[in-house]
This record gives sequence, structure tokens and C-alpha cells, in this order.
Amino acid sequence: MVKVFGRPKSLTDARFTYCPGCHHGILTRIIAQAIDELEIAERTVTIAPVGCAVFAYLWYKCDAVQASHGRASAVATGLKRANPNLVVISYQGDGDFASIGTAESIHAANRGENITVIFVNNQVYGMTGGEMAPTTLVGQRTTTTPDGRDPAYFGYPIRFSELIATLDAPVYVTRQALYDTRRIMDAEKAIKKAIRYQVEGKGYSLVEVLTTCPTNWHMSPLEANKHVAEVVTKAFPLGDMVDRGK
Repeated sequence: MVKVFGRPKSLTDARFTYCPGCHHGILTRIIAQAIDELEIAERTVTIAPVGCAVFAYLWYKCDAVQASHGRASAVATGLKRANPNLVVISYQGDGDFASIGTAESIHAANRGENITVIFVNNQVYGMTGGEMAPTTLVGQRTTTTPDGRDPAYFGYPIRFSELIATLDAPVYVTRQALYDTRRIMDAEKAIKKAIRYQVEGKGYSLVEVLTTCPTNWHMSPLEANKHVAEVVTKAFPLGDMVDRGK
């Protein structure tokens, strides 16, 4: 019998703590798969954020650092500058990357730090109860916007990847999703490319990934997948915005 599918070598046997139907598990696996394919586990350091991926350091068979909320890009910068041979992957949610860590995120991108940032956009603060995030859609109900996000009071959702794509330094900025097989395969290619560009010394890469949050959206996993495909992608269109690494 030919084995065609297996657990990535870079994943430990520790069980994920993500909610059922959440895309974080798929994304965590994709990153491990890219580490395997690029054969970089021995020199990879993952940055675990505060948020739903807070235990990421338990799931990868490589070195890891737990960063304070919003500081992951800054910690990644320090590690990479201290040892340029490391492959540094910063895994951050929308609250971590695009709210509390706004300054660190923008300036790491603007300096063109040779790191890879995975930006998980599920439009809420998932771990702490579903509060409004910078990416919460207009009209979306959260625990802090029970009547729906009103831009007159809370502003509009921030398209952070588009903002970073206006900078001169980033080598690769893209937005992907995970709601079906085609999108998962596209995300696999994008994440592998982003990490490969770092290995090749080309500079800063950002991969935003639209994910579900069935628990805080109060949807079934199937409803949440459909919501991303039919609603979220209209506010956050998929595709590459910058690719200077070709």
C-alpha cells in the first residue's frame, strides 16, 4: 500500500486546543508541512502569540518563543537580527497583529525584516469571548457590538494587508482562505513561498489567512465556511497584492 497522506514530521503529538470547525488547525498543519518540505525544522523558530494560537509552541517540533500580546513581530525581528540563519515564523491573530501590535507590525514590514508573518483574520477576538476586532465587518454582531458594528461609532474594518502592500519594502503580501479544498491548496503554496523567500534572504512576507470562528459567530462549521466564501471575501478579497520575489 502506498501512503499518500500523513502527519507532518514537524508537528508533535499534542492535541490542538482549537474549537471544532475552526480553521486554525488546518493552518497550523499547513505551516508544519511547509517546514517539512523546505527541510528547515532544525533552524526554525515559531513565535506564538497571545490568542487562540497561544499554545503553538506545544505543537511544532522546533524552537519557539511566546511573545506578549502584539509584540510578536518585534520579537521575530530581534531573533532574526541576532541570528540571520534562523527561519522565523510569526503567527498572529487579527487582534494581535492589527490592533495591539499595529506599530510593531507596520514598522517590521516597512523595514523589510526578513521574517514571515502569518496573519489570522477571523474578524473577532476569538479566545477572550468574541469582542470586536479591527477586522470585524460592518454590521457584524460581537459581544462588544451587540447591535452590529456601526462605522459611525467604531470605524470601518481595516484591510491591513492592503495597507502593508503600499509600503516599498515587503517582498510578498497575499490574502488566502481555507473554506474549501482549492483555497487550502492555494494557501499551502502561498505559505511555502513566503517561508522560501525568507530562506532565500529576500525579505518580509505577510500571508493573511481568512479563517472561521464558529463558536463566536454562533454558526455551524458548514455555515461558517459558507460565510467566509460568500460574505467575508467580499470585504477582504483574496489574492496576491505584492510579489517582488519572483
